[in-house]
Amino acid sequence: MSIWPRTDSAPPDSDGTLPQRATGPVPPTEIRIALHPLPSIPELARAWTELEGRSDSSFFLSWSWIGPWLAQMPDGIEPQLLVAFQGDELVGLAVLCPRLRRRFGLLSSRCWMLHETGDRSYDRLFMEYNGILADRRIADEVTDTMLYWLDERLTANDELVLGGLTPAAERAARRVAARTGHTLQLRIADSAQWVDLGIVRAAGGDFRGGLGRNTRAAVNRSERLYRARGALEHRVATNVDEALEFFAGLEVLHQAGWQARGQGGAFANAAFRPFHQRLIAEGIPRGAVRLSRISAGGQAIGYLYNFIHRNRVLNYQGGFAFEADNRLKPGLLSHVLAIEDALARGEDCYDFMSTPAGHKPLLSNAEQPMNWLTLGPDRFSRRMEAHCRRARGLMADAVKRSLRGWIAPAKGI
Repeated sequence: MSIWPRTDSAPPDSDGTLPQRATGPVPPTEIRIALHPLPSIPELARAWTELEGRSDSSFFLSWSWIGPWLAQMPDGIEPQLLVAFQGDELVGLAVLCPRLRRRFGLLSSRCWMLHETGDRSYDRLFMEYNGILADRRIADEVTDTMLYWLDERLTANDELVLGGLTPAAERAARRVAARTGHTLQLRIADSAQWVDLGIVRAAGGDFRGGLGRNTRAAVNRSERLYRARGALEHRVATNVDEALEFFAGLEVLHQAGWQARGQGGAFANAAFRPFHQRLIAEGIPRGAVRLSRISAGGQAIGYLYNFIHRNRVLNYQGGFAFEADNRLKPGLLSHVLAIEDALARGEDCYDFMSTPAGHKPLLSNAEQPMNWLTLGPDRFSRRMEAHCRRARGLMADAVKRSLRGWIAPAKGI
């Protein structure tokens, strides 16, 4: 794949650092794109966080996620930095990882992966709300231009892998496909569900009162049973040490639940623990991470690991102490208490993000698609692969339906 900058693109600086100014006279409305080897982490952190302050990006495009993701990246990955300038101003950033693969074991191709690596274990950290980090003033234009610049450089068997896209990023990818005549294939169809706390407040502020009758009864019954054991507490970690203690407790409950089902759970992935320990250590002081313990009579019944970004709470992981008495709903009750806490804090949203879990439709009042796509030239091999993927998808949907009522062990695991 010839995706390197052409003569119309700004060259990288000789020392490999991110250029601070575009080269040559540029009309103020023109967006110029270039692809560089990744600069030093401190240099990239400065540029990324500065642009982040001018963007409306998701948590997964914040330096709170991208920094640890780059720092813990496995050996052998060679990330590249895609940059966009308008005049002298940096207006777009994205990290791309090239990955060689063979379709059907024969046809060599290169995948260019947006904020993923192609390493199956590492990518199970699970990027969601993916897209381009772009200046909010011209975000759609920047995203369109950057994706188009990439797409027009794809050779016959190559493709862009665009996972977990925001609706805006997916619309941009569809516009690019229409413009180039390339095909946009659906790898995974999913959705994100959340509690819009503005809707709850507009209805009087009683979250439980807005739940379905059976769900509300199940939550209240579970709460009464737990309170019979002693005080019921939803405690949010106040410092890094306490947060890491809660994370360790989450691991114990999470793994016990999944091992009882004969499955490995999130922590069986060797990349999971060190990545999140780093993210927690860096994210707690920034207010980007919230670890909470839910206990009854001093005994932990659940832990929640959430991200906080732009006044939204994003639920990433949980671990719960399941018991034989099915009237006890530790996961359901833990989420309800966390939602009520977010409501009291004045936050806008409690987002369950993607992957199936039975509590999501019971508690959510809003939903949007979140899809995993590939973009590239229309070739017979890609059509055949898409056909096989659809067949696997039908099987996966059946598995998802069978998993309803369980709490997902991790995004994508």
